[in-house]
Amino acid sequence: MLLIKLALLGAALFALAFVTIAGYQLWLEHSVPALAETASPLIVLGAQVNPDGTPSVQLQWRLEKALAEYQRSPRLIVVCGAQGVNEPATEASVMRQWLLERGVAPEDVLVEEYSFNTRQNIAGAIDLLPEGTREVTLVTSDYHLPRAMQLARDMGLTPSGIGSPIKQEYWLKNHTRETLAWGKYFLNKIIPIDGD
Repeated sequence: MLLIKLALLGAALFALAFVTIAGYQLWLEHSVPALAETASPLIVLGAQVNPDGTPSVQLQWRLEKALAEYQRSPRLIVVCGAQGVNEPATEASVMRQWLLERGVAPEDVLVEEYSFNTRQNIAGAIDLLPEGTREVTLVTSDYHLPRAMQLARDMGLTPSGIGSPIKQEYWLKNHTRETLAWGKYFLNKIIPIDGD
């Protein structure tokens, strides 16, 4: 009987934590500050590449946001992401090619193709930028942007951000995963573990 009560208490606490973190995430997602006028380097976080070597819709939308910002004010762009399962090339190399085909100068695109999570994306990108760079503009999907910006702050950066949309049919799945990732982030503050 005691085990059942403890299990129910644990489930209730998990549900309460999940709802609280989900609300926090949604509030942050709709509270991203406007972009600063300064043209800080763009860091485009990776997403799935299709088996035919083209960016997935989600990745293409991130790239379109980065391209529009680059066209407004040319600056360095770091594209991030290793080669995942069922991907024919690294996410970063596919992103670079997409940007070059649309007129971005080759010398303006830096490639970070060894990272597998958000924290690694940002850390690897900073290693490629001029020493002392602290102001960056992160480009990722809107649901993912607040946590990416928080991870950048944790690394001593001053981030701004550009969020791209997601397909509506993936809204619940993406937000559920991101809520769990926030939970892992907060847990990592108490008990350091690996991951993003």
